[in-house]
Amino acid sequence: MTGENPHNGTALVRSLVRLGFPPDSRTMSASTLAATRLPSVSDITQLQIDTVAAWHRGPIENPYDGFKQLVCKQHEYNYRLWHQEDIARSPTADDVKIAAVKRAIDTLNQQRNDMIEKLDDAITELLGTLHVRPADGAPINTETAGSAIDRLSIMSLRLYHYREQLDRDDADASHRAMVAARIDLCQQQHTDLSNSLQALLVDIFDGKKQHKTYRQMKMYNDPSLNPEIYQS
Repeated sequence: MTGENPHNGTALVRSLVRLGFPPDSRTMSASTLAATRLPSVSDITQLQIDTVAAWHRGPIENPYDGFKQLVCKQHEYNYRLWHQEDIARSPTADDVKIAAVKRAIDTLNQQRNDMIEKLDDAITELLGTLHVRPADGAPINTETAGSAIDRLSIMSLRLYHYREQLDRDDADASHRAMVAARIDLCQQQHTDLSNSLQALLVDIFDGKKQHKTYRQMKMYNDPSLNPEIYQS
């Protein structure tokens, strides 16, 4: 945008396209244009894909800030959950190991859901900062943006581990064919969900849809709500 007036409509449209918004962004309102303060969905999904690979090679790190830092933290809990659940299903895991893993899974799942709420809260805060209000009668989506980011996180983990299966020395041709077909389906679902999330964010920041944080209100980890805890 060097040499361009940042308030010029053409310059803003070019910026939107570079940031991952669809080519018809010229039809969006000023409040939607301001939503580019959020990372694009393509940036979010690339973060998830890159960190899954990096964390399998080395330590779990979160070098990001702002909204991406929240995305990465939420993604980390899914990463940890995935591998704890693998341990729990191992036929060699004894009762003591399974009990420890089950408690770890409960804690991580709570943290994962807490981070989904924090992602949605961050969007709410940005909407308030930008004074974006939904139009009268604007519908609310069946899932929040934070929940969609969570699903994309899990999909990136699934794709990574399916691709590992293609590299197994002991895998036969039928196994590889089955895995390849599932990878193709996962890729299609990942693309569909990415596009749906991008459209949802555009509608939210254009005031065409309402945004709310869906409170999970988990009971099992709360000692005042789980009878197996408070009655003991």
